Amino acid sequence: MHIERADRSRIAGRLLALCAVGFALLAAAPARADLRMCNNTTNRVSVALAYTDGQGWVSEGWWNLKTLDCVTLLRGSLAAQFYYVYAMDERGGEWKGKAFMCTSDREFKIVGRQDCFTRGFDRTGFFEIDTGKDAKSWTVQLTDQANP
Repeated sequence: MHIERADRSRIAGRLLALCAVGFALLAAAPARADLRMCNNTTNRVSVALAYTDGQGWVSEGWWNLKTLDCVTLLRGSLAAQFYYVYAMDERGGEWKGKAFMCTSDREFKIVGRQDCFTRGFDRTGFFEIDTGKDAKSWTVQLTDQANP
């Protein structure tokens, strides 16, 4: 098959246009940016998250993760540098800290971290996650404690 020079130019032009469209579509695709939690333990884990929404503190839970499972806690680019997590496994193990937030035994989303008991909630210590100043996404890995 013989292609004339004008045909080759037209074909090359169309290929170039298709490539340009393809690159434009790739550039327009949003980058994945989330706060994720992975359970790298040997037990099922329940997780609660606390963060500031720009107007006040919010705590919410529970996400239940099987062994070697991951879940997205917040979707989209991170809006803050610090987030707080509390987790417990089915055998009574905990990942906790000194930042106290309100929680509940059942699924919850609680605004505010003050007066937990008087508002009918539990007061639970969360550990801090520092995602850095400019992070857009972050993954927390829960692991079993090392045996001495």
